[in-house]
Amino acid sequence: MAFERTLKMGMVGGGPDAFIGDVHRKAARLDGKIEIAAGAFDVDPAKSRQMGEQLCLDPGRAYDTYQDMIKGEMARPEGERIDFVSICVPNNLHFPIAKDFIEAGFNVMCEKPMTITLDEAKELEKLVEKHGVVFGLMHNYTGYPMVKLARDLVAGGDFGKVRKVVVRYIQGWLATKLEDTGLQQATWRTDPKQSGAGCLGDIATHAENLAEYITGLKIENICADITSFVPGRPVDDDVNCLLRFEDGVKGILHATQIATGQENGLSIWVHGENKTIEWHQEEPNALYLKDNEGPMQVWRRGNPYVEEVSAAAARGCRIPPGHPEAFIEAMANVYCNFADTIWAKLEGQEADALVSDFPKVGDGVRGMSFIETVMESAKSDQKWTAMKK
Repeated sequence: MAFERTLKMGMVGGGPDAFIGDVHRKAARLDGKIEIAAGAFDVDPAKSRQMGEQLCLDPGRAYDTYQDMIKGEMARPEGERIDFVSICVPNNLHFPIAKDFIEAGFNVMCEKPMTITLDEAKELEKLVEKHGVVFGLMHNYTGYPMVKLARDLVAGGDFGKVRKVVVRYIQGWLATKLEDTGLQQATWRTDPKQSGAGCLGDIATHAENLAEYITGLKIENICADITSFVPGRPVDDDVNCLLRFEDGVKGILHATQIATGQENGLSIWVHGENKTIEWHQEEPNALYLKDNEGPMQVWRRGNPYVEEVSAAAARGCRIPPGHPEAFIEAMANVYCNFADTIWAKLEGQEADALVSDFPKVGDGVRGMSFIETVMESAKSDQKWTAMKK
């Protein structure tokens, strides 16, 4: 899609020393479609201005608060104000910030989980519909080309009906009470007032989203067990779920942040009547396809045989095969589709299915439904708990 100009991005959060905000900025700017134009980068106005200086922004657009950013940008002519805001703050702030920007008419990209309650998520969904804004949710793992290929292979006739899904997300960085050291990333994630849920909200929602994205199936019932292994930690750090999907498909979801020595092990296996697909985020450029009739196939990103099967996977590749693409490029793919959808809206058009292939507000509602259902199931004596609506 040809742009007449770069889209202007504002950011809330992502100040000095922030992890995910910096990744968002790198990803958003990777393809030259987006520029960082404004921000309220920290609750400390001095740090917000410091971040603005580091990004070489107009000093008047490094705002003290996000409310000031809304007022300041609304005062600018269309085409000069920000086209969207990216929200990269602790979970408890997602809802009020997104709500205020949506009501002001701004498009929104939000970190996950979208909110900290299902009711908040449903309200955001209504606001997005009412105001007609483009809303993206940063489940960046859906941006990997081989994840898109996996989805298209599962949907193909050769794969057969899906029977079982196994998805896991294992980390070890919170195996000790790291939050007591003052590390910001650990402190807010283990504070229930800021995070809402621990491992469940932080990474298990990625596993849930990945399973539903690749299979195209919704989880209907959950049997869950959650644990806080580290003494004194008020949020969960380990999640185990049995899943029932639509069409009688069964599943297992395991997420943990106390698996000592593990880094960022998001993996998925989808077992069909005829074939199995397998993908590992730590080796993201390969997808494994297996059956009982012959040797395992290894599909590699960027090859013509991938492009023949999946236009979405082809769209997500920038360089030839053998040149690895990974985490930032996957997030950039989400931003690319989000940006193209905004541009289609600016031109009075509707983005096609290939362009609009990114997580949206409905995925955020599903994520909060998953979180609240798991929590309810873990506290219940009954075997199965229906997904909350």
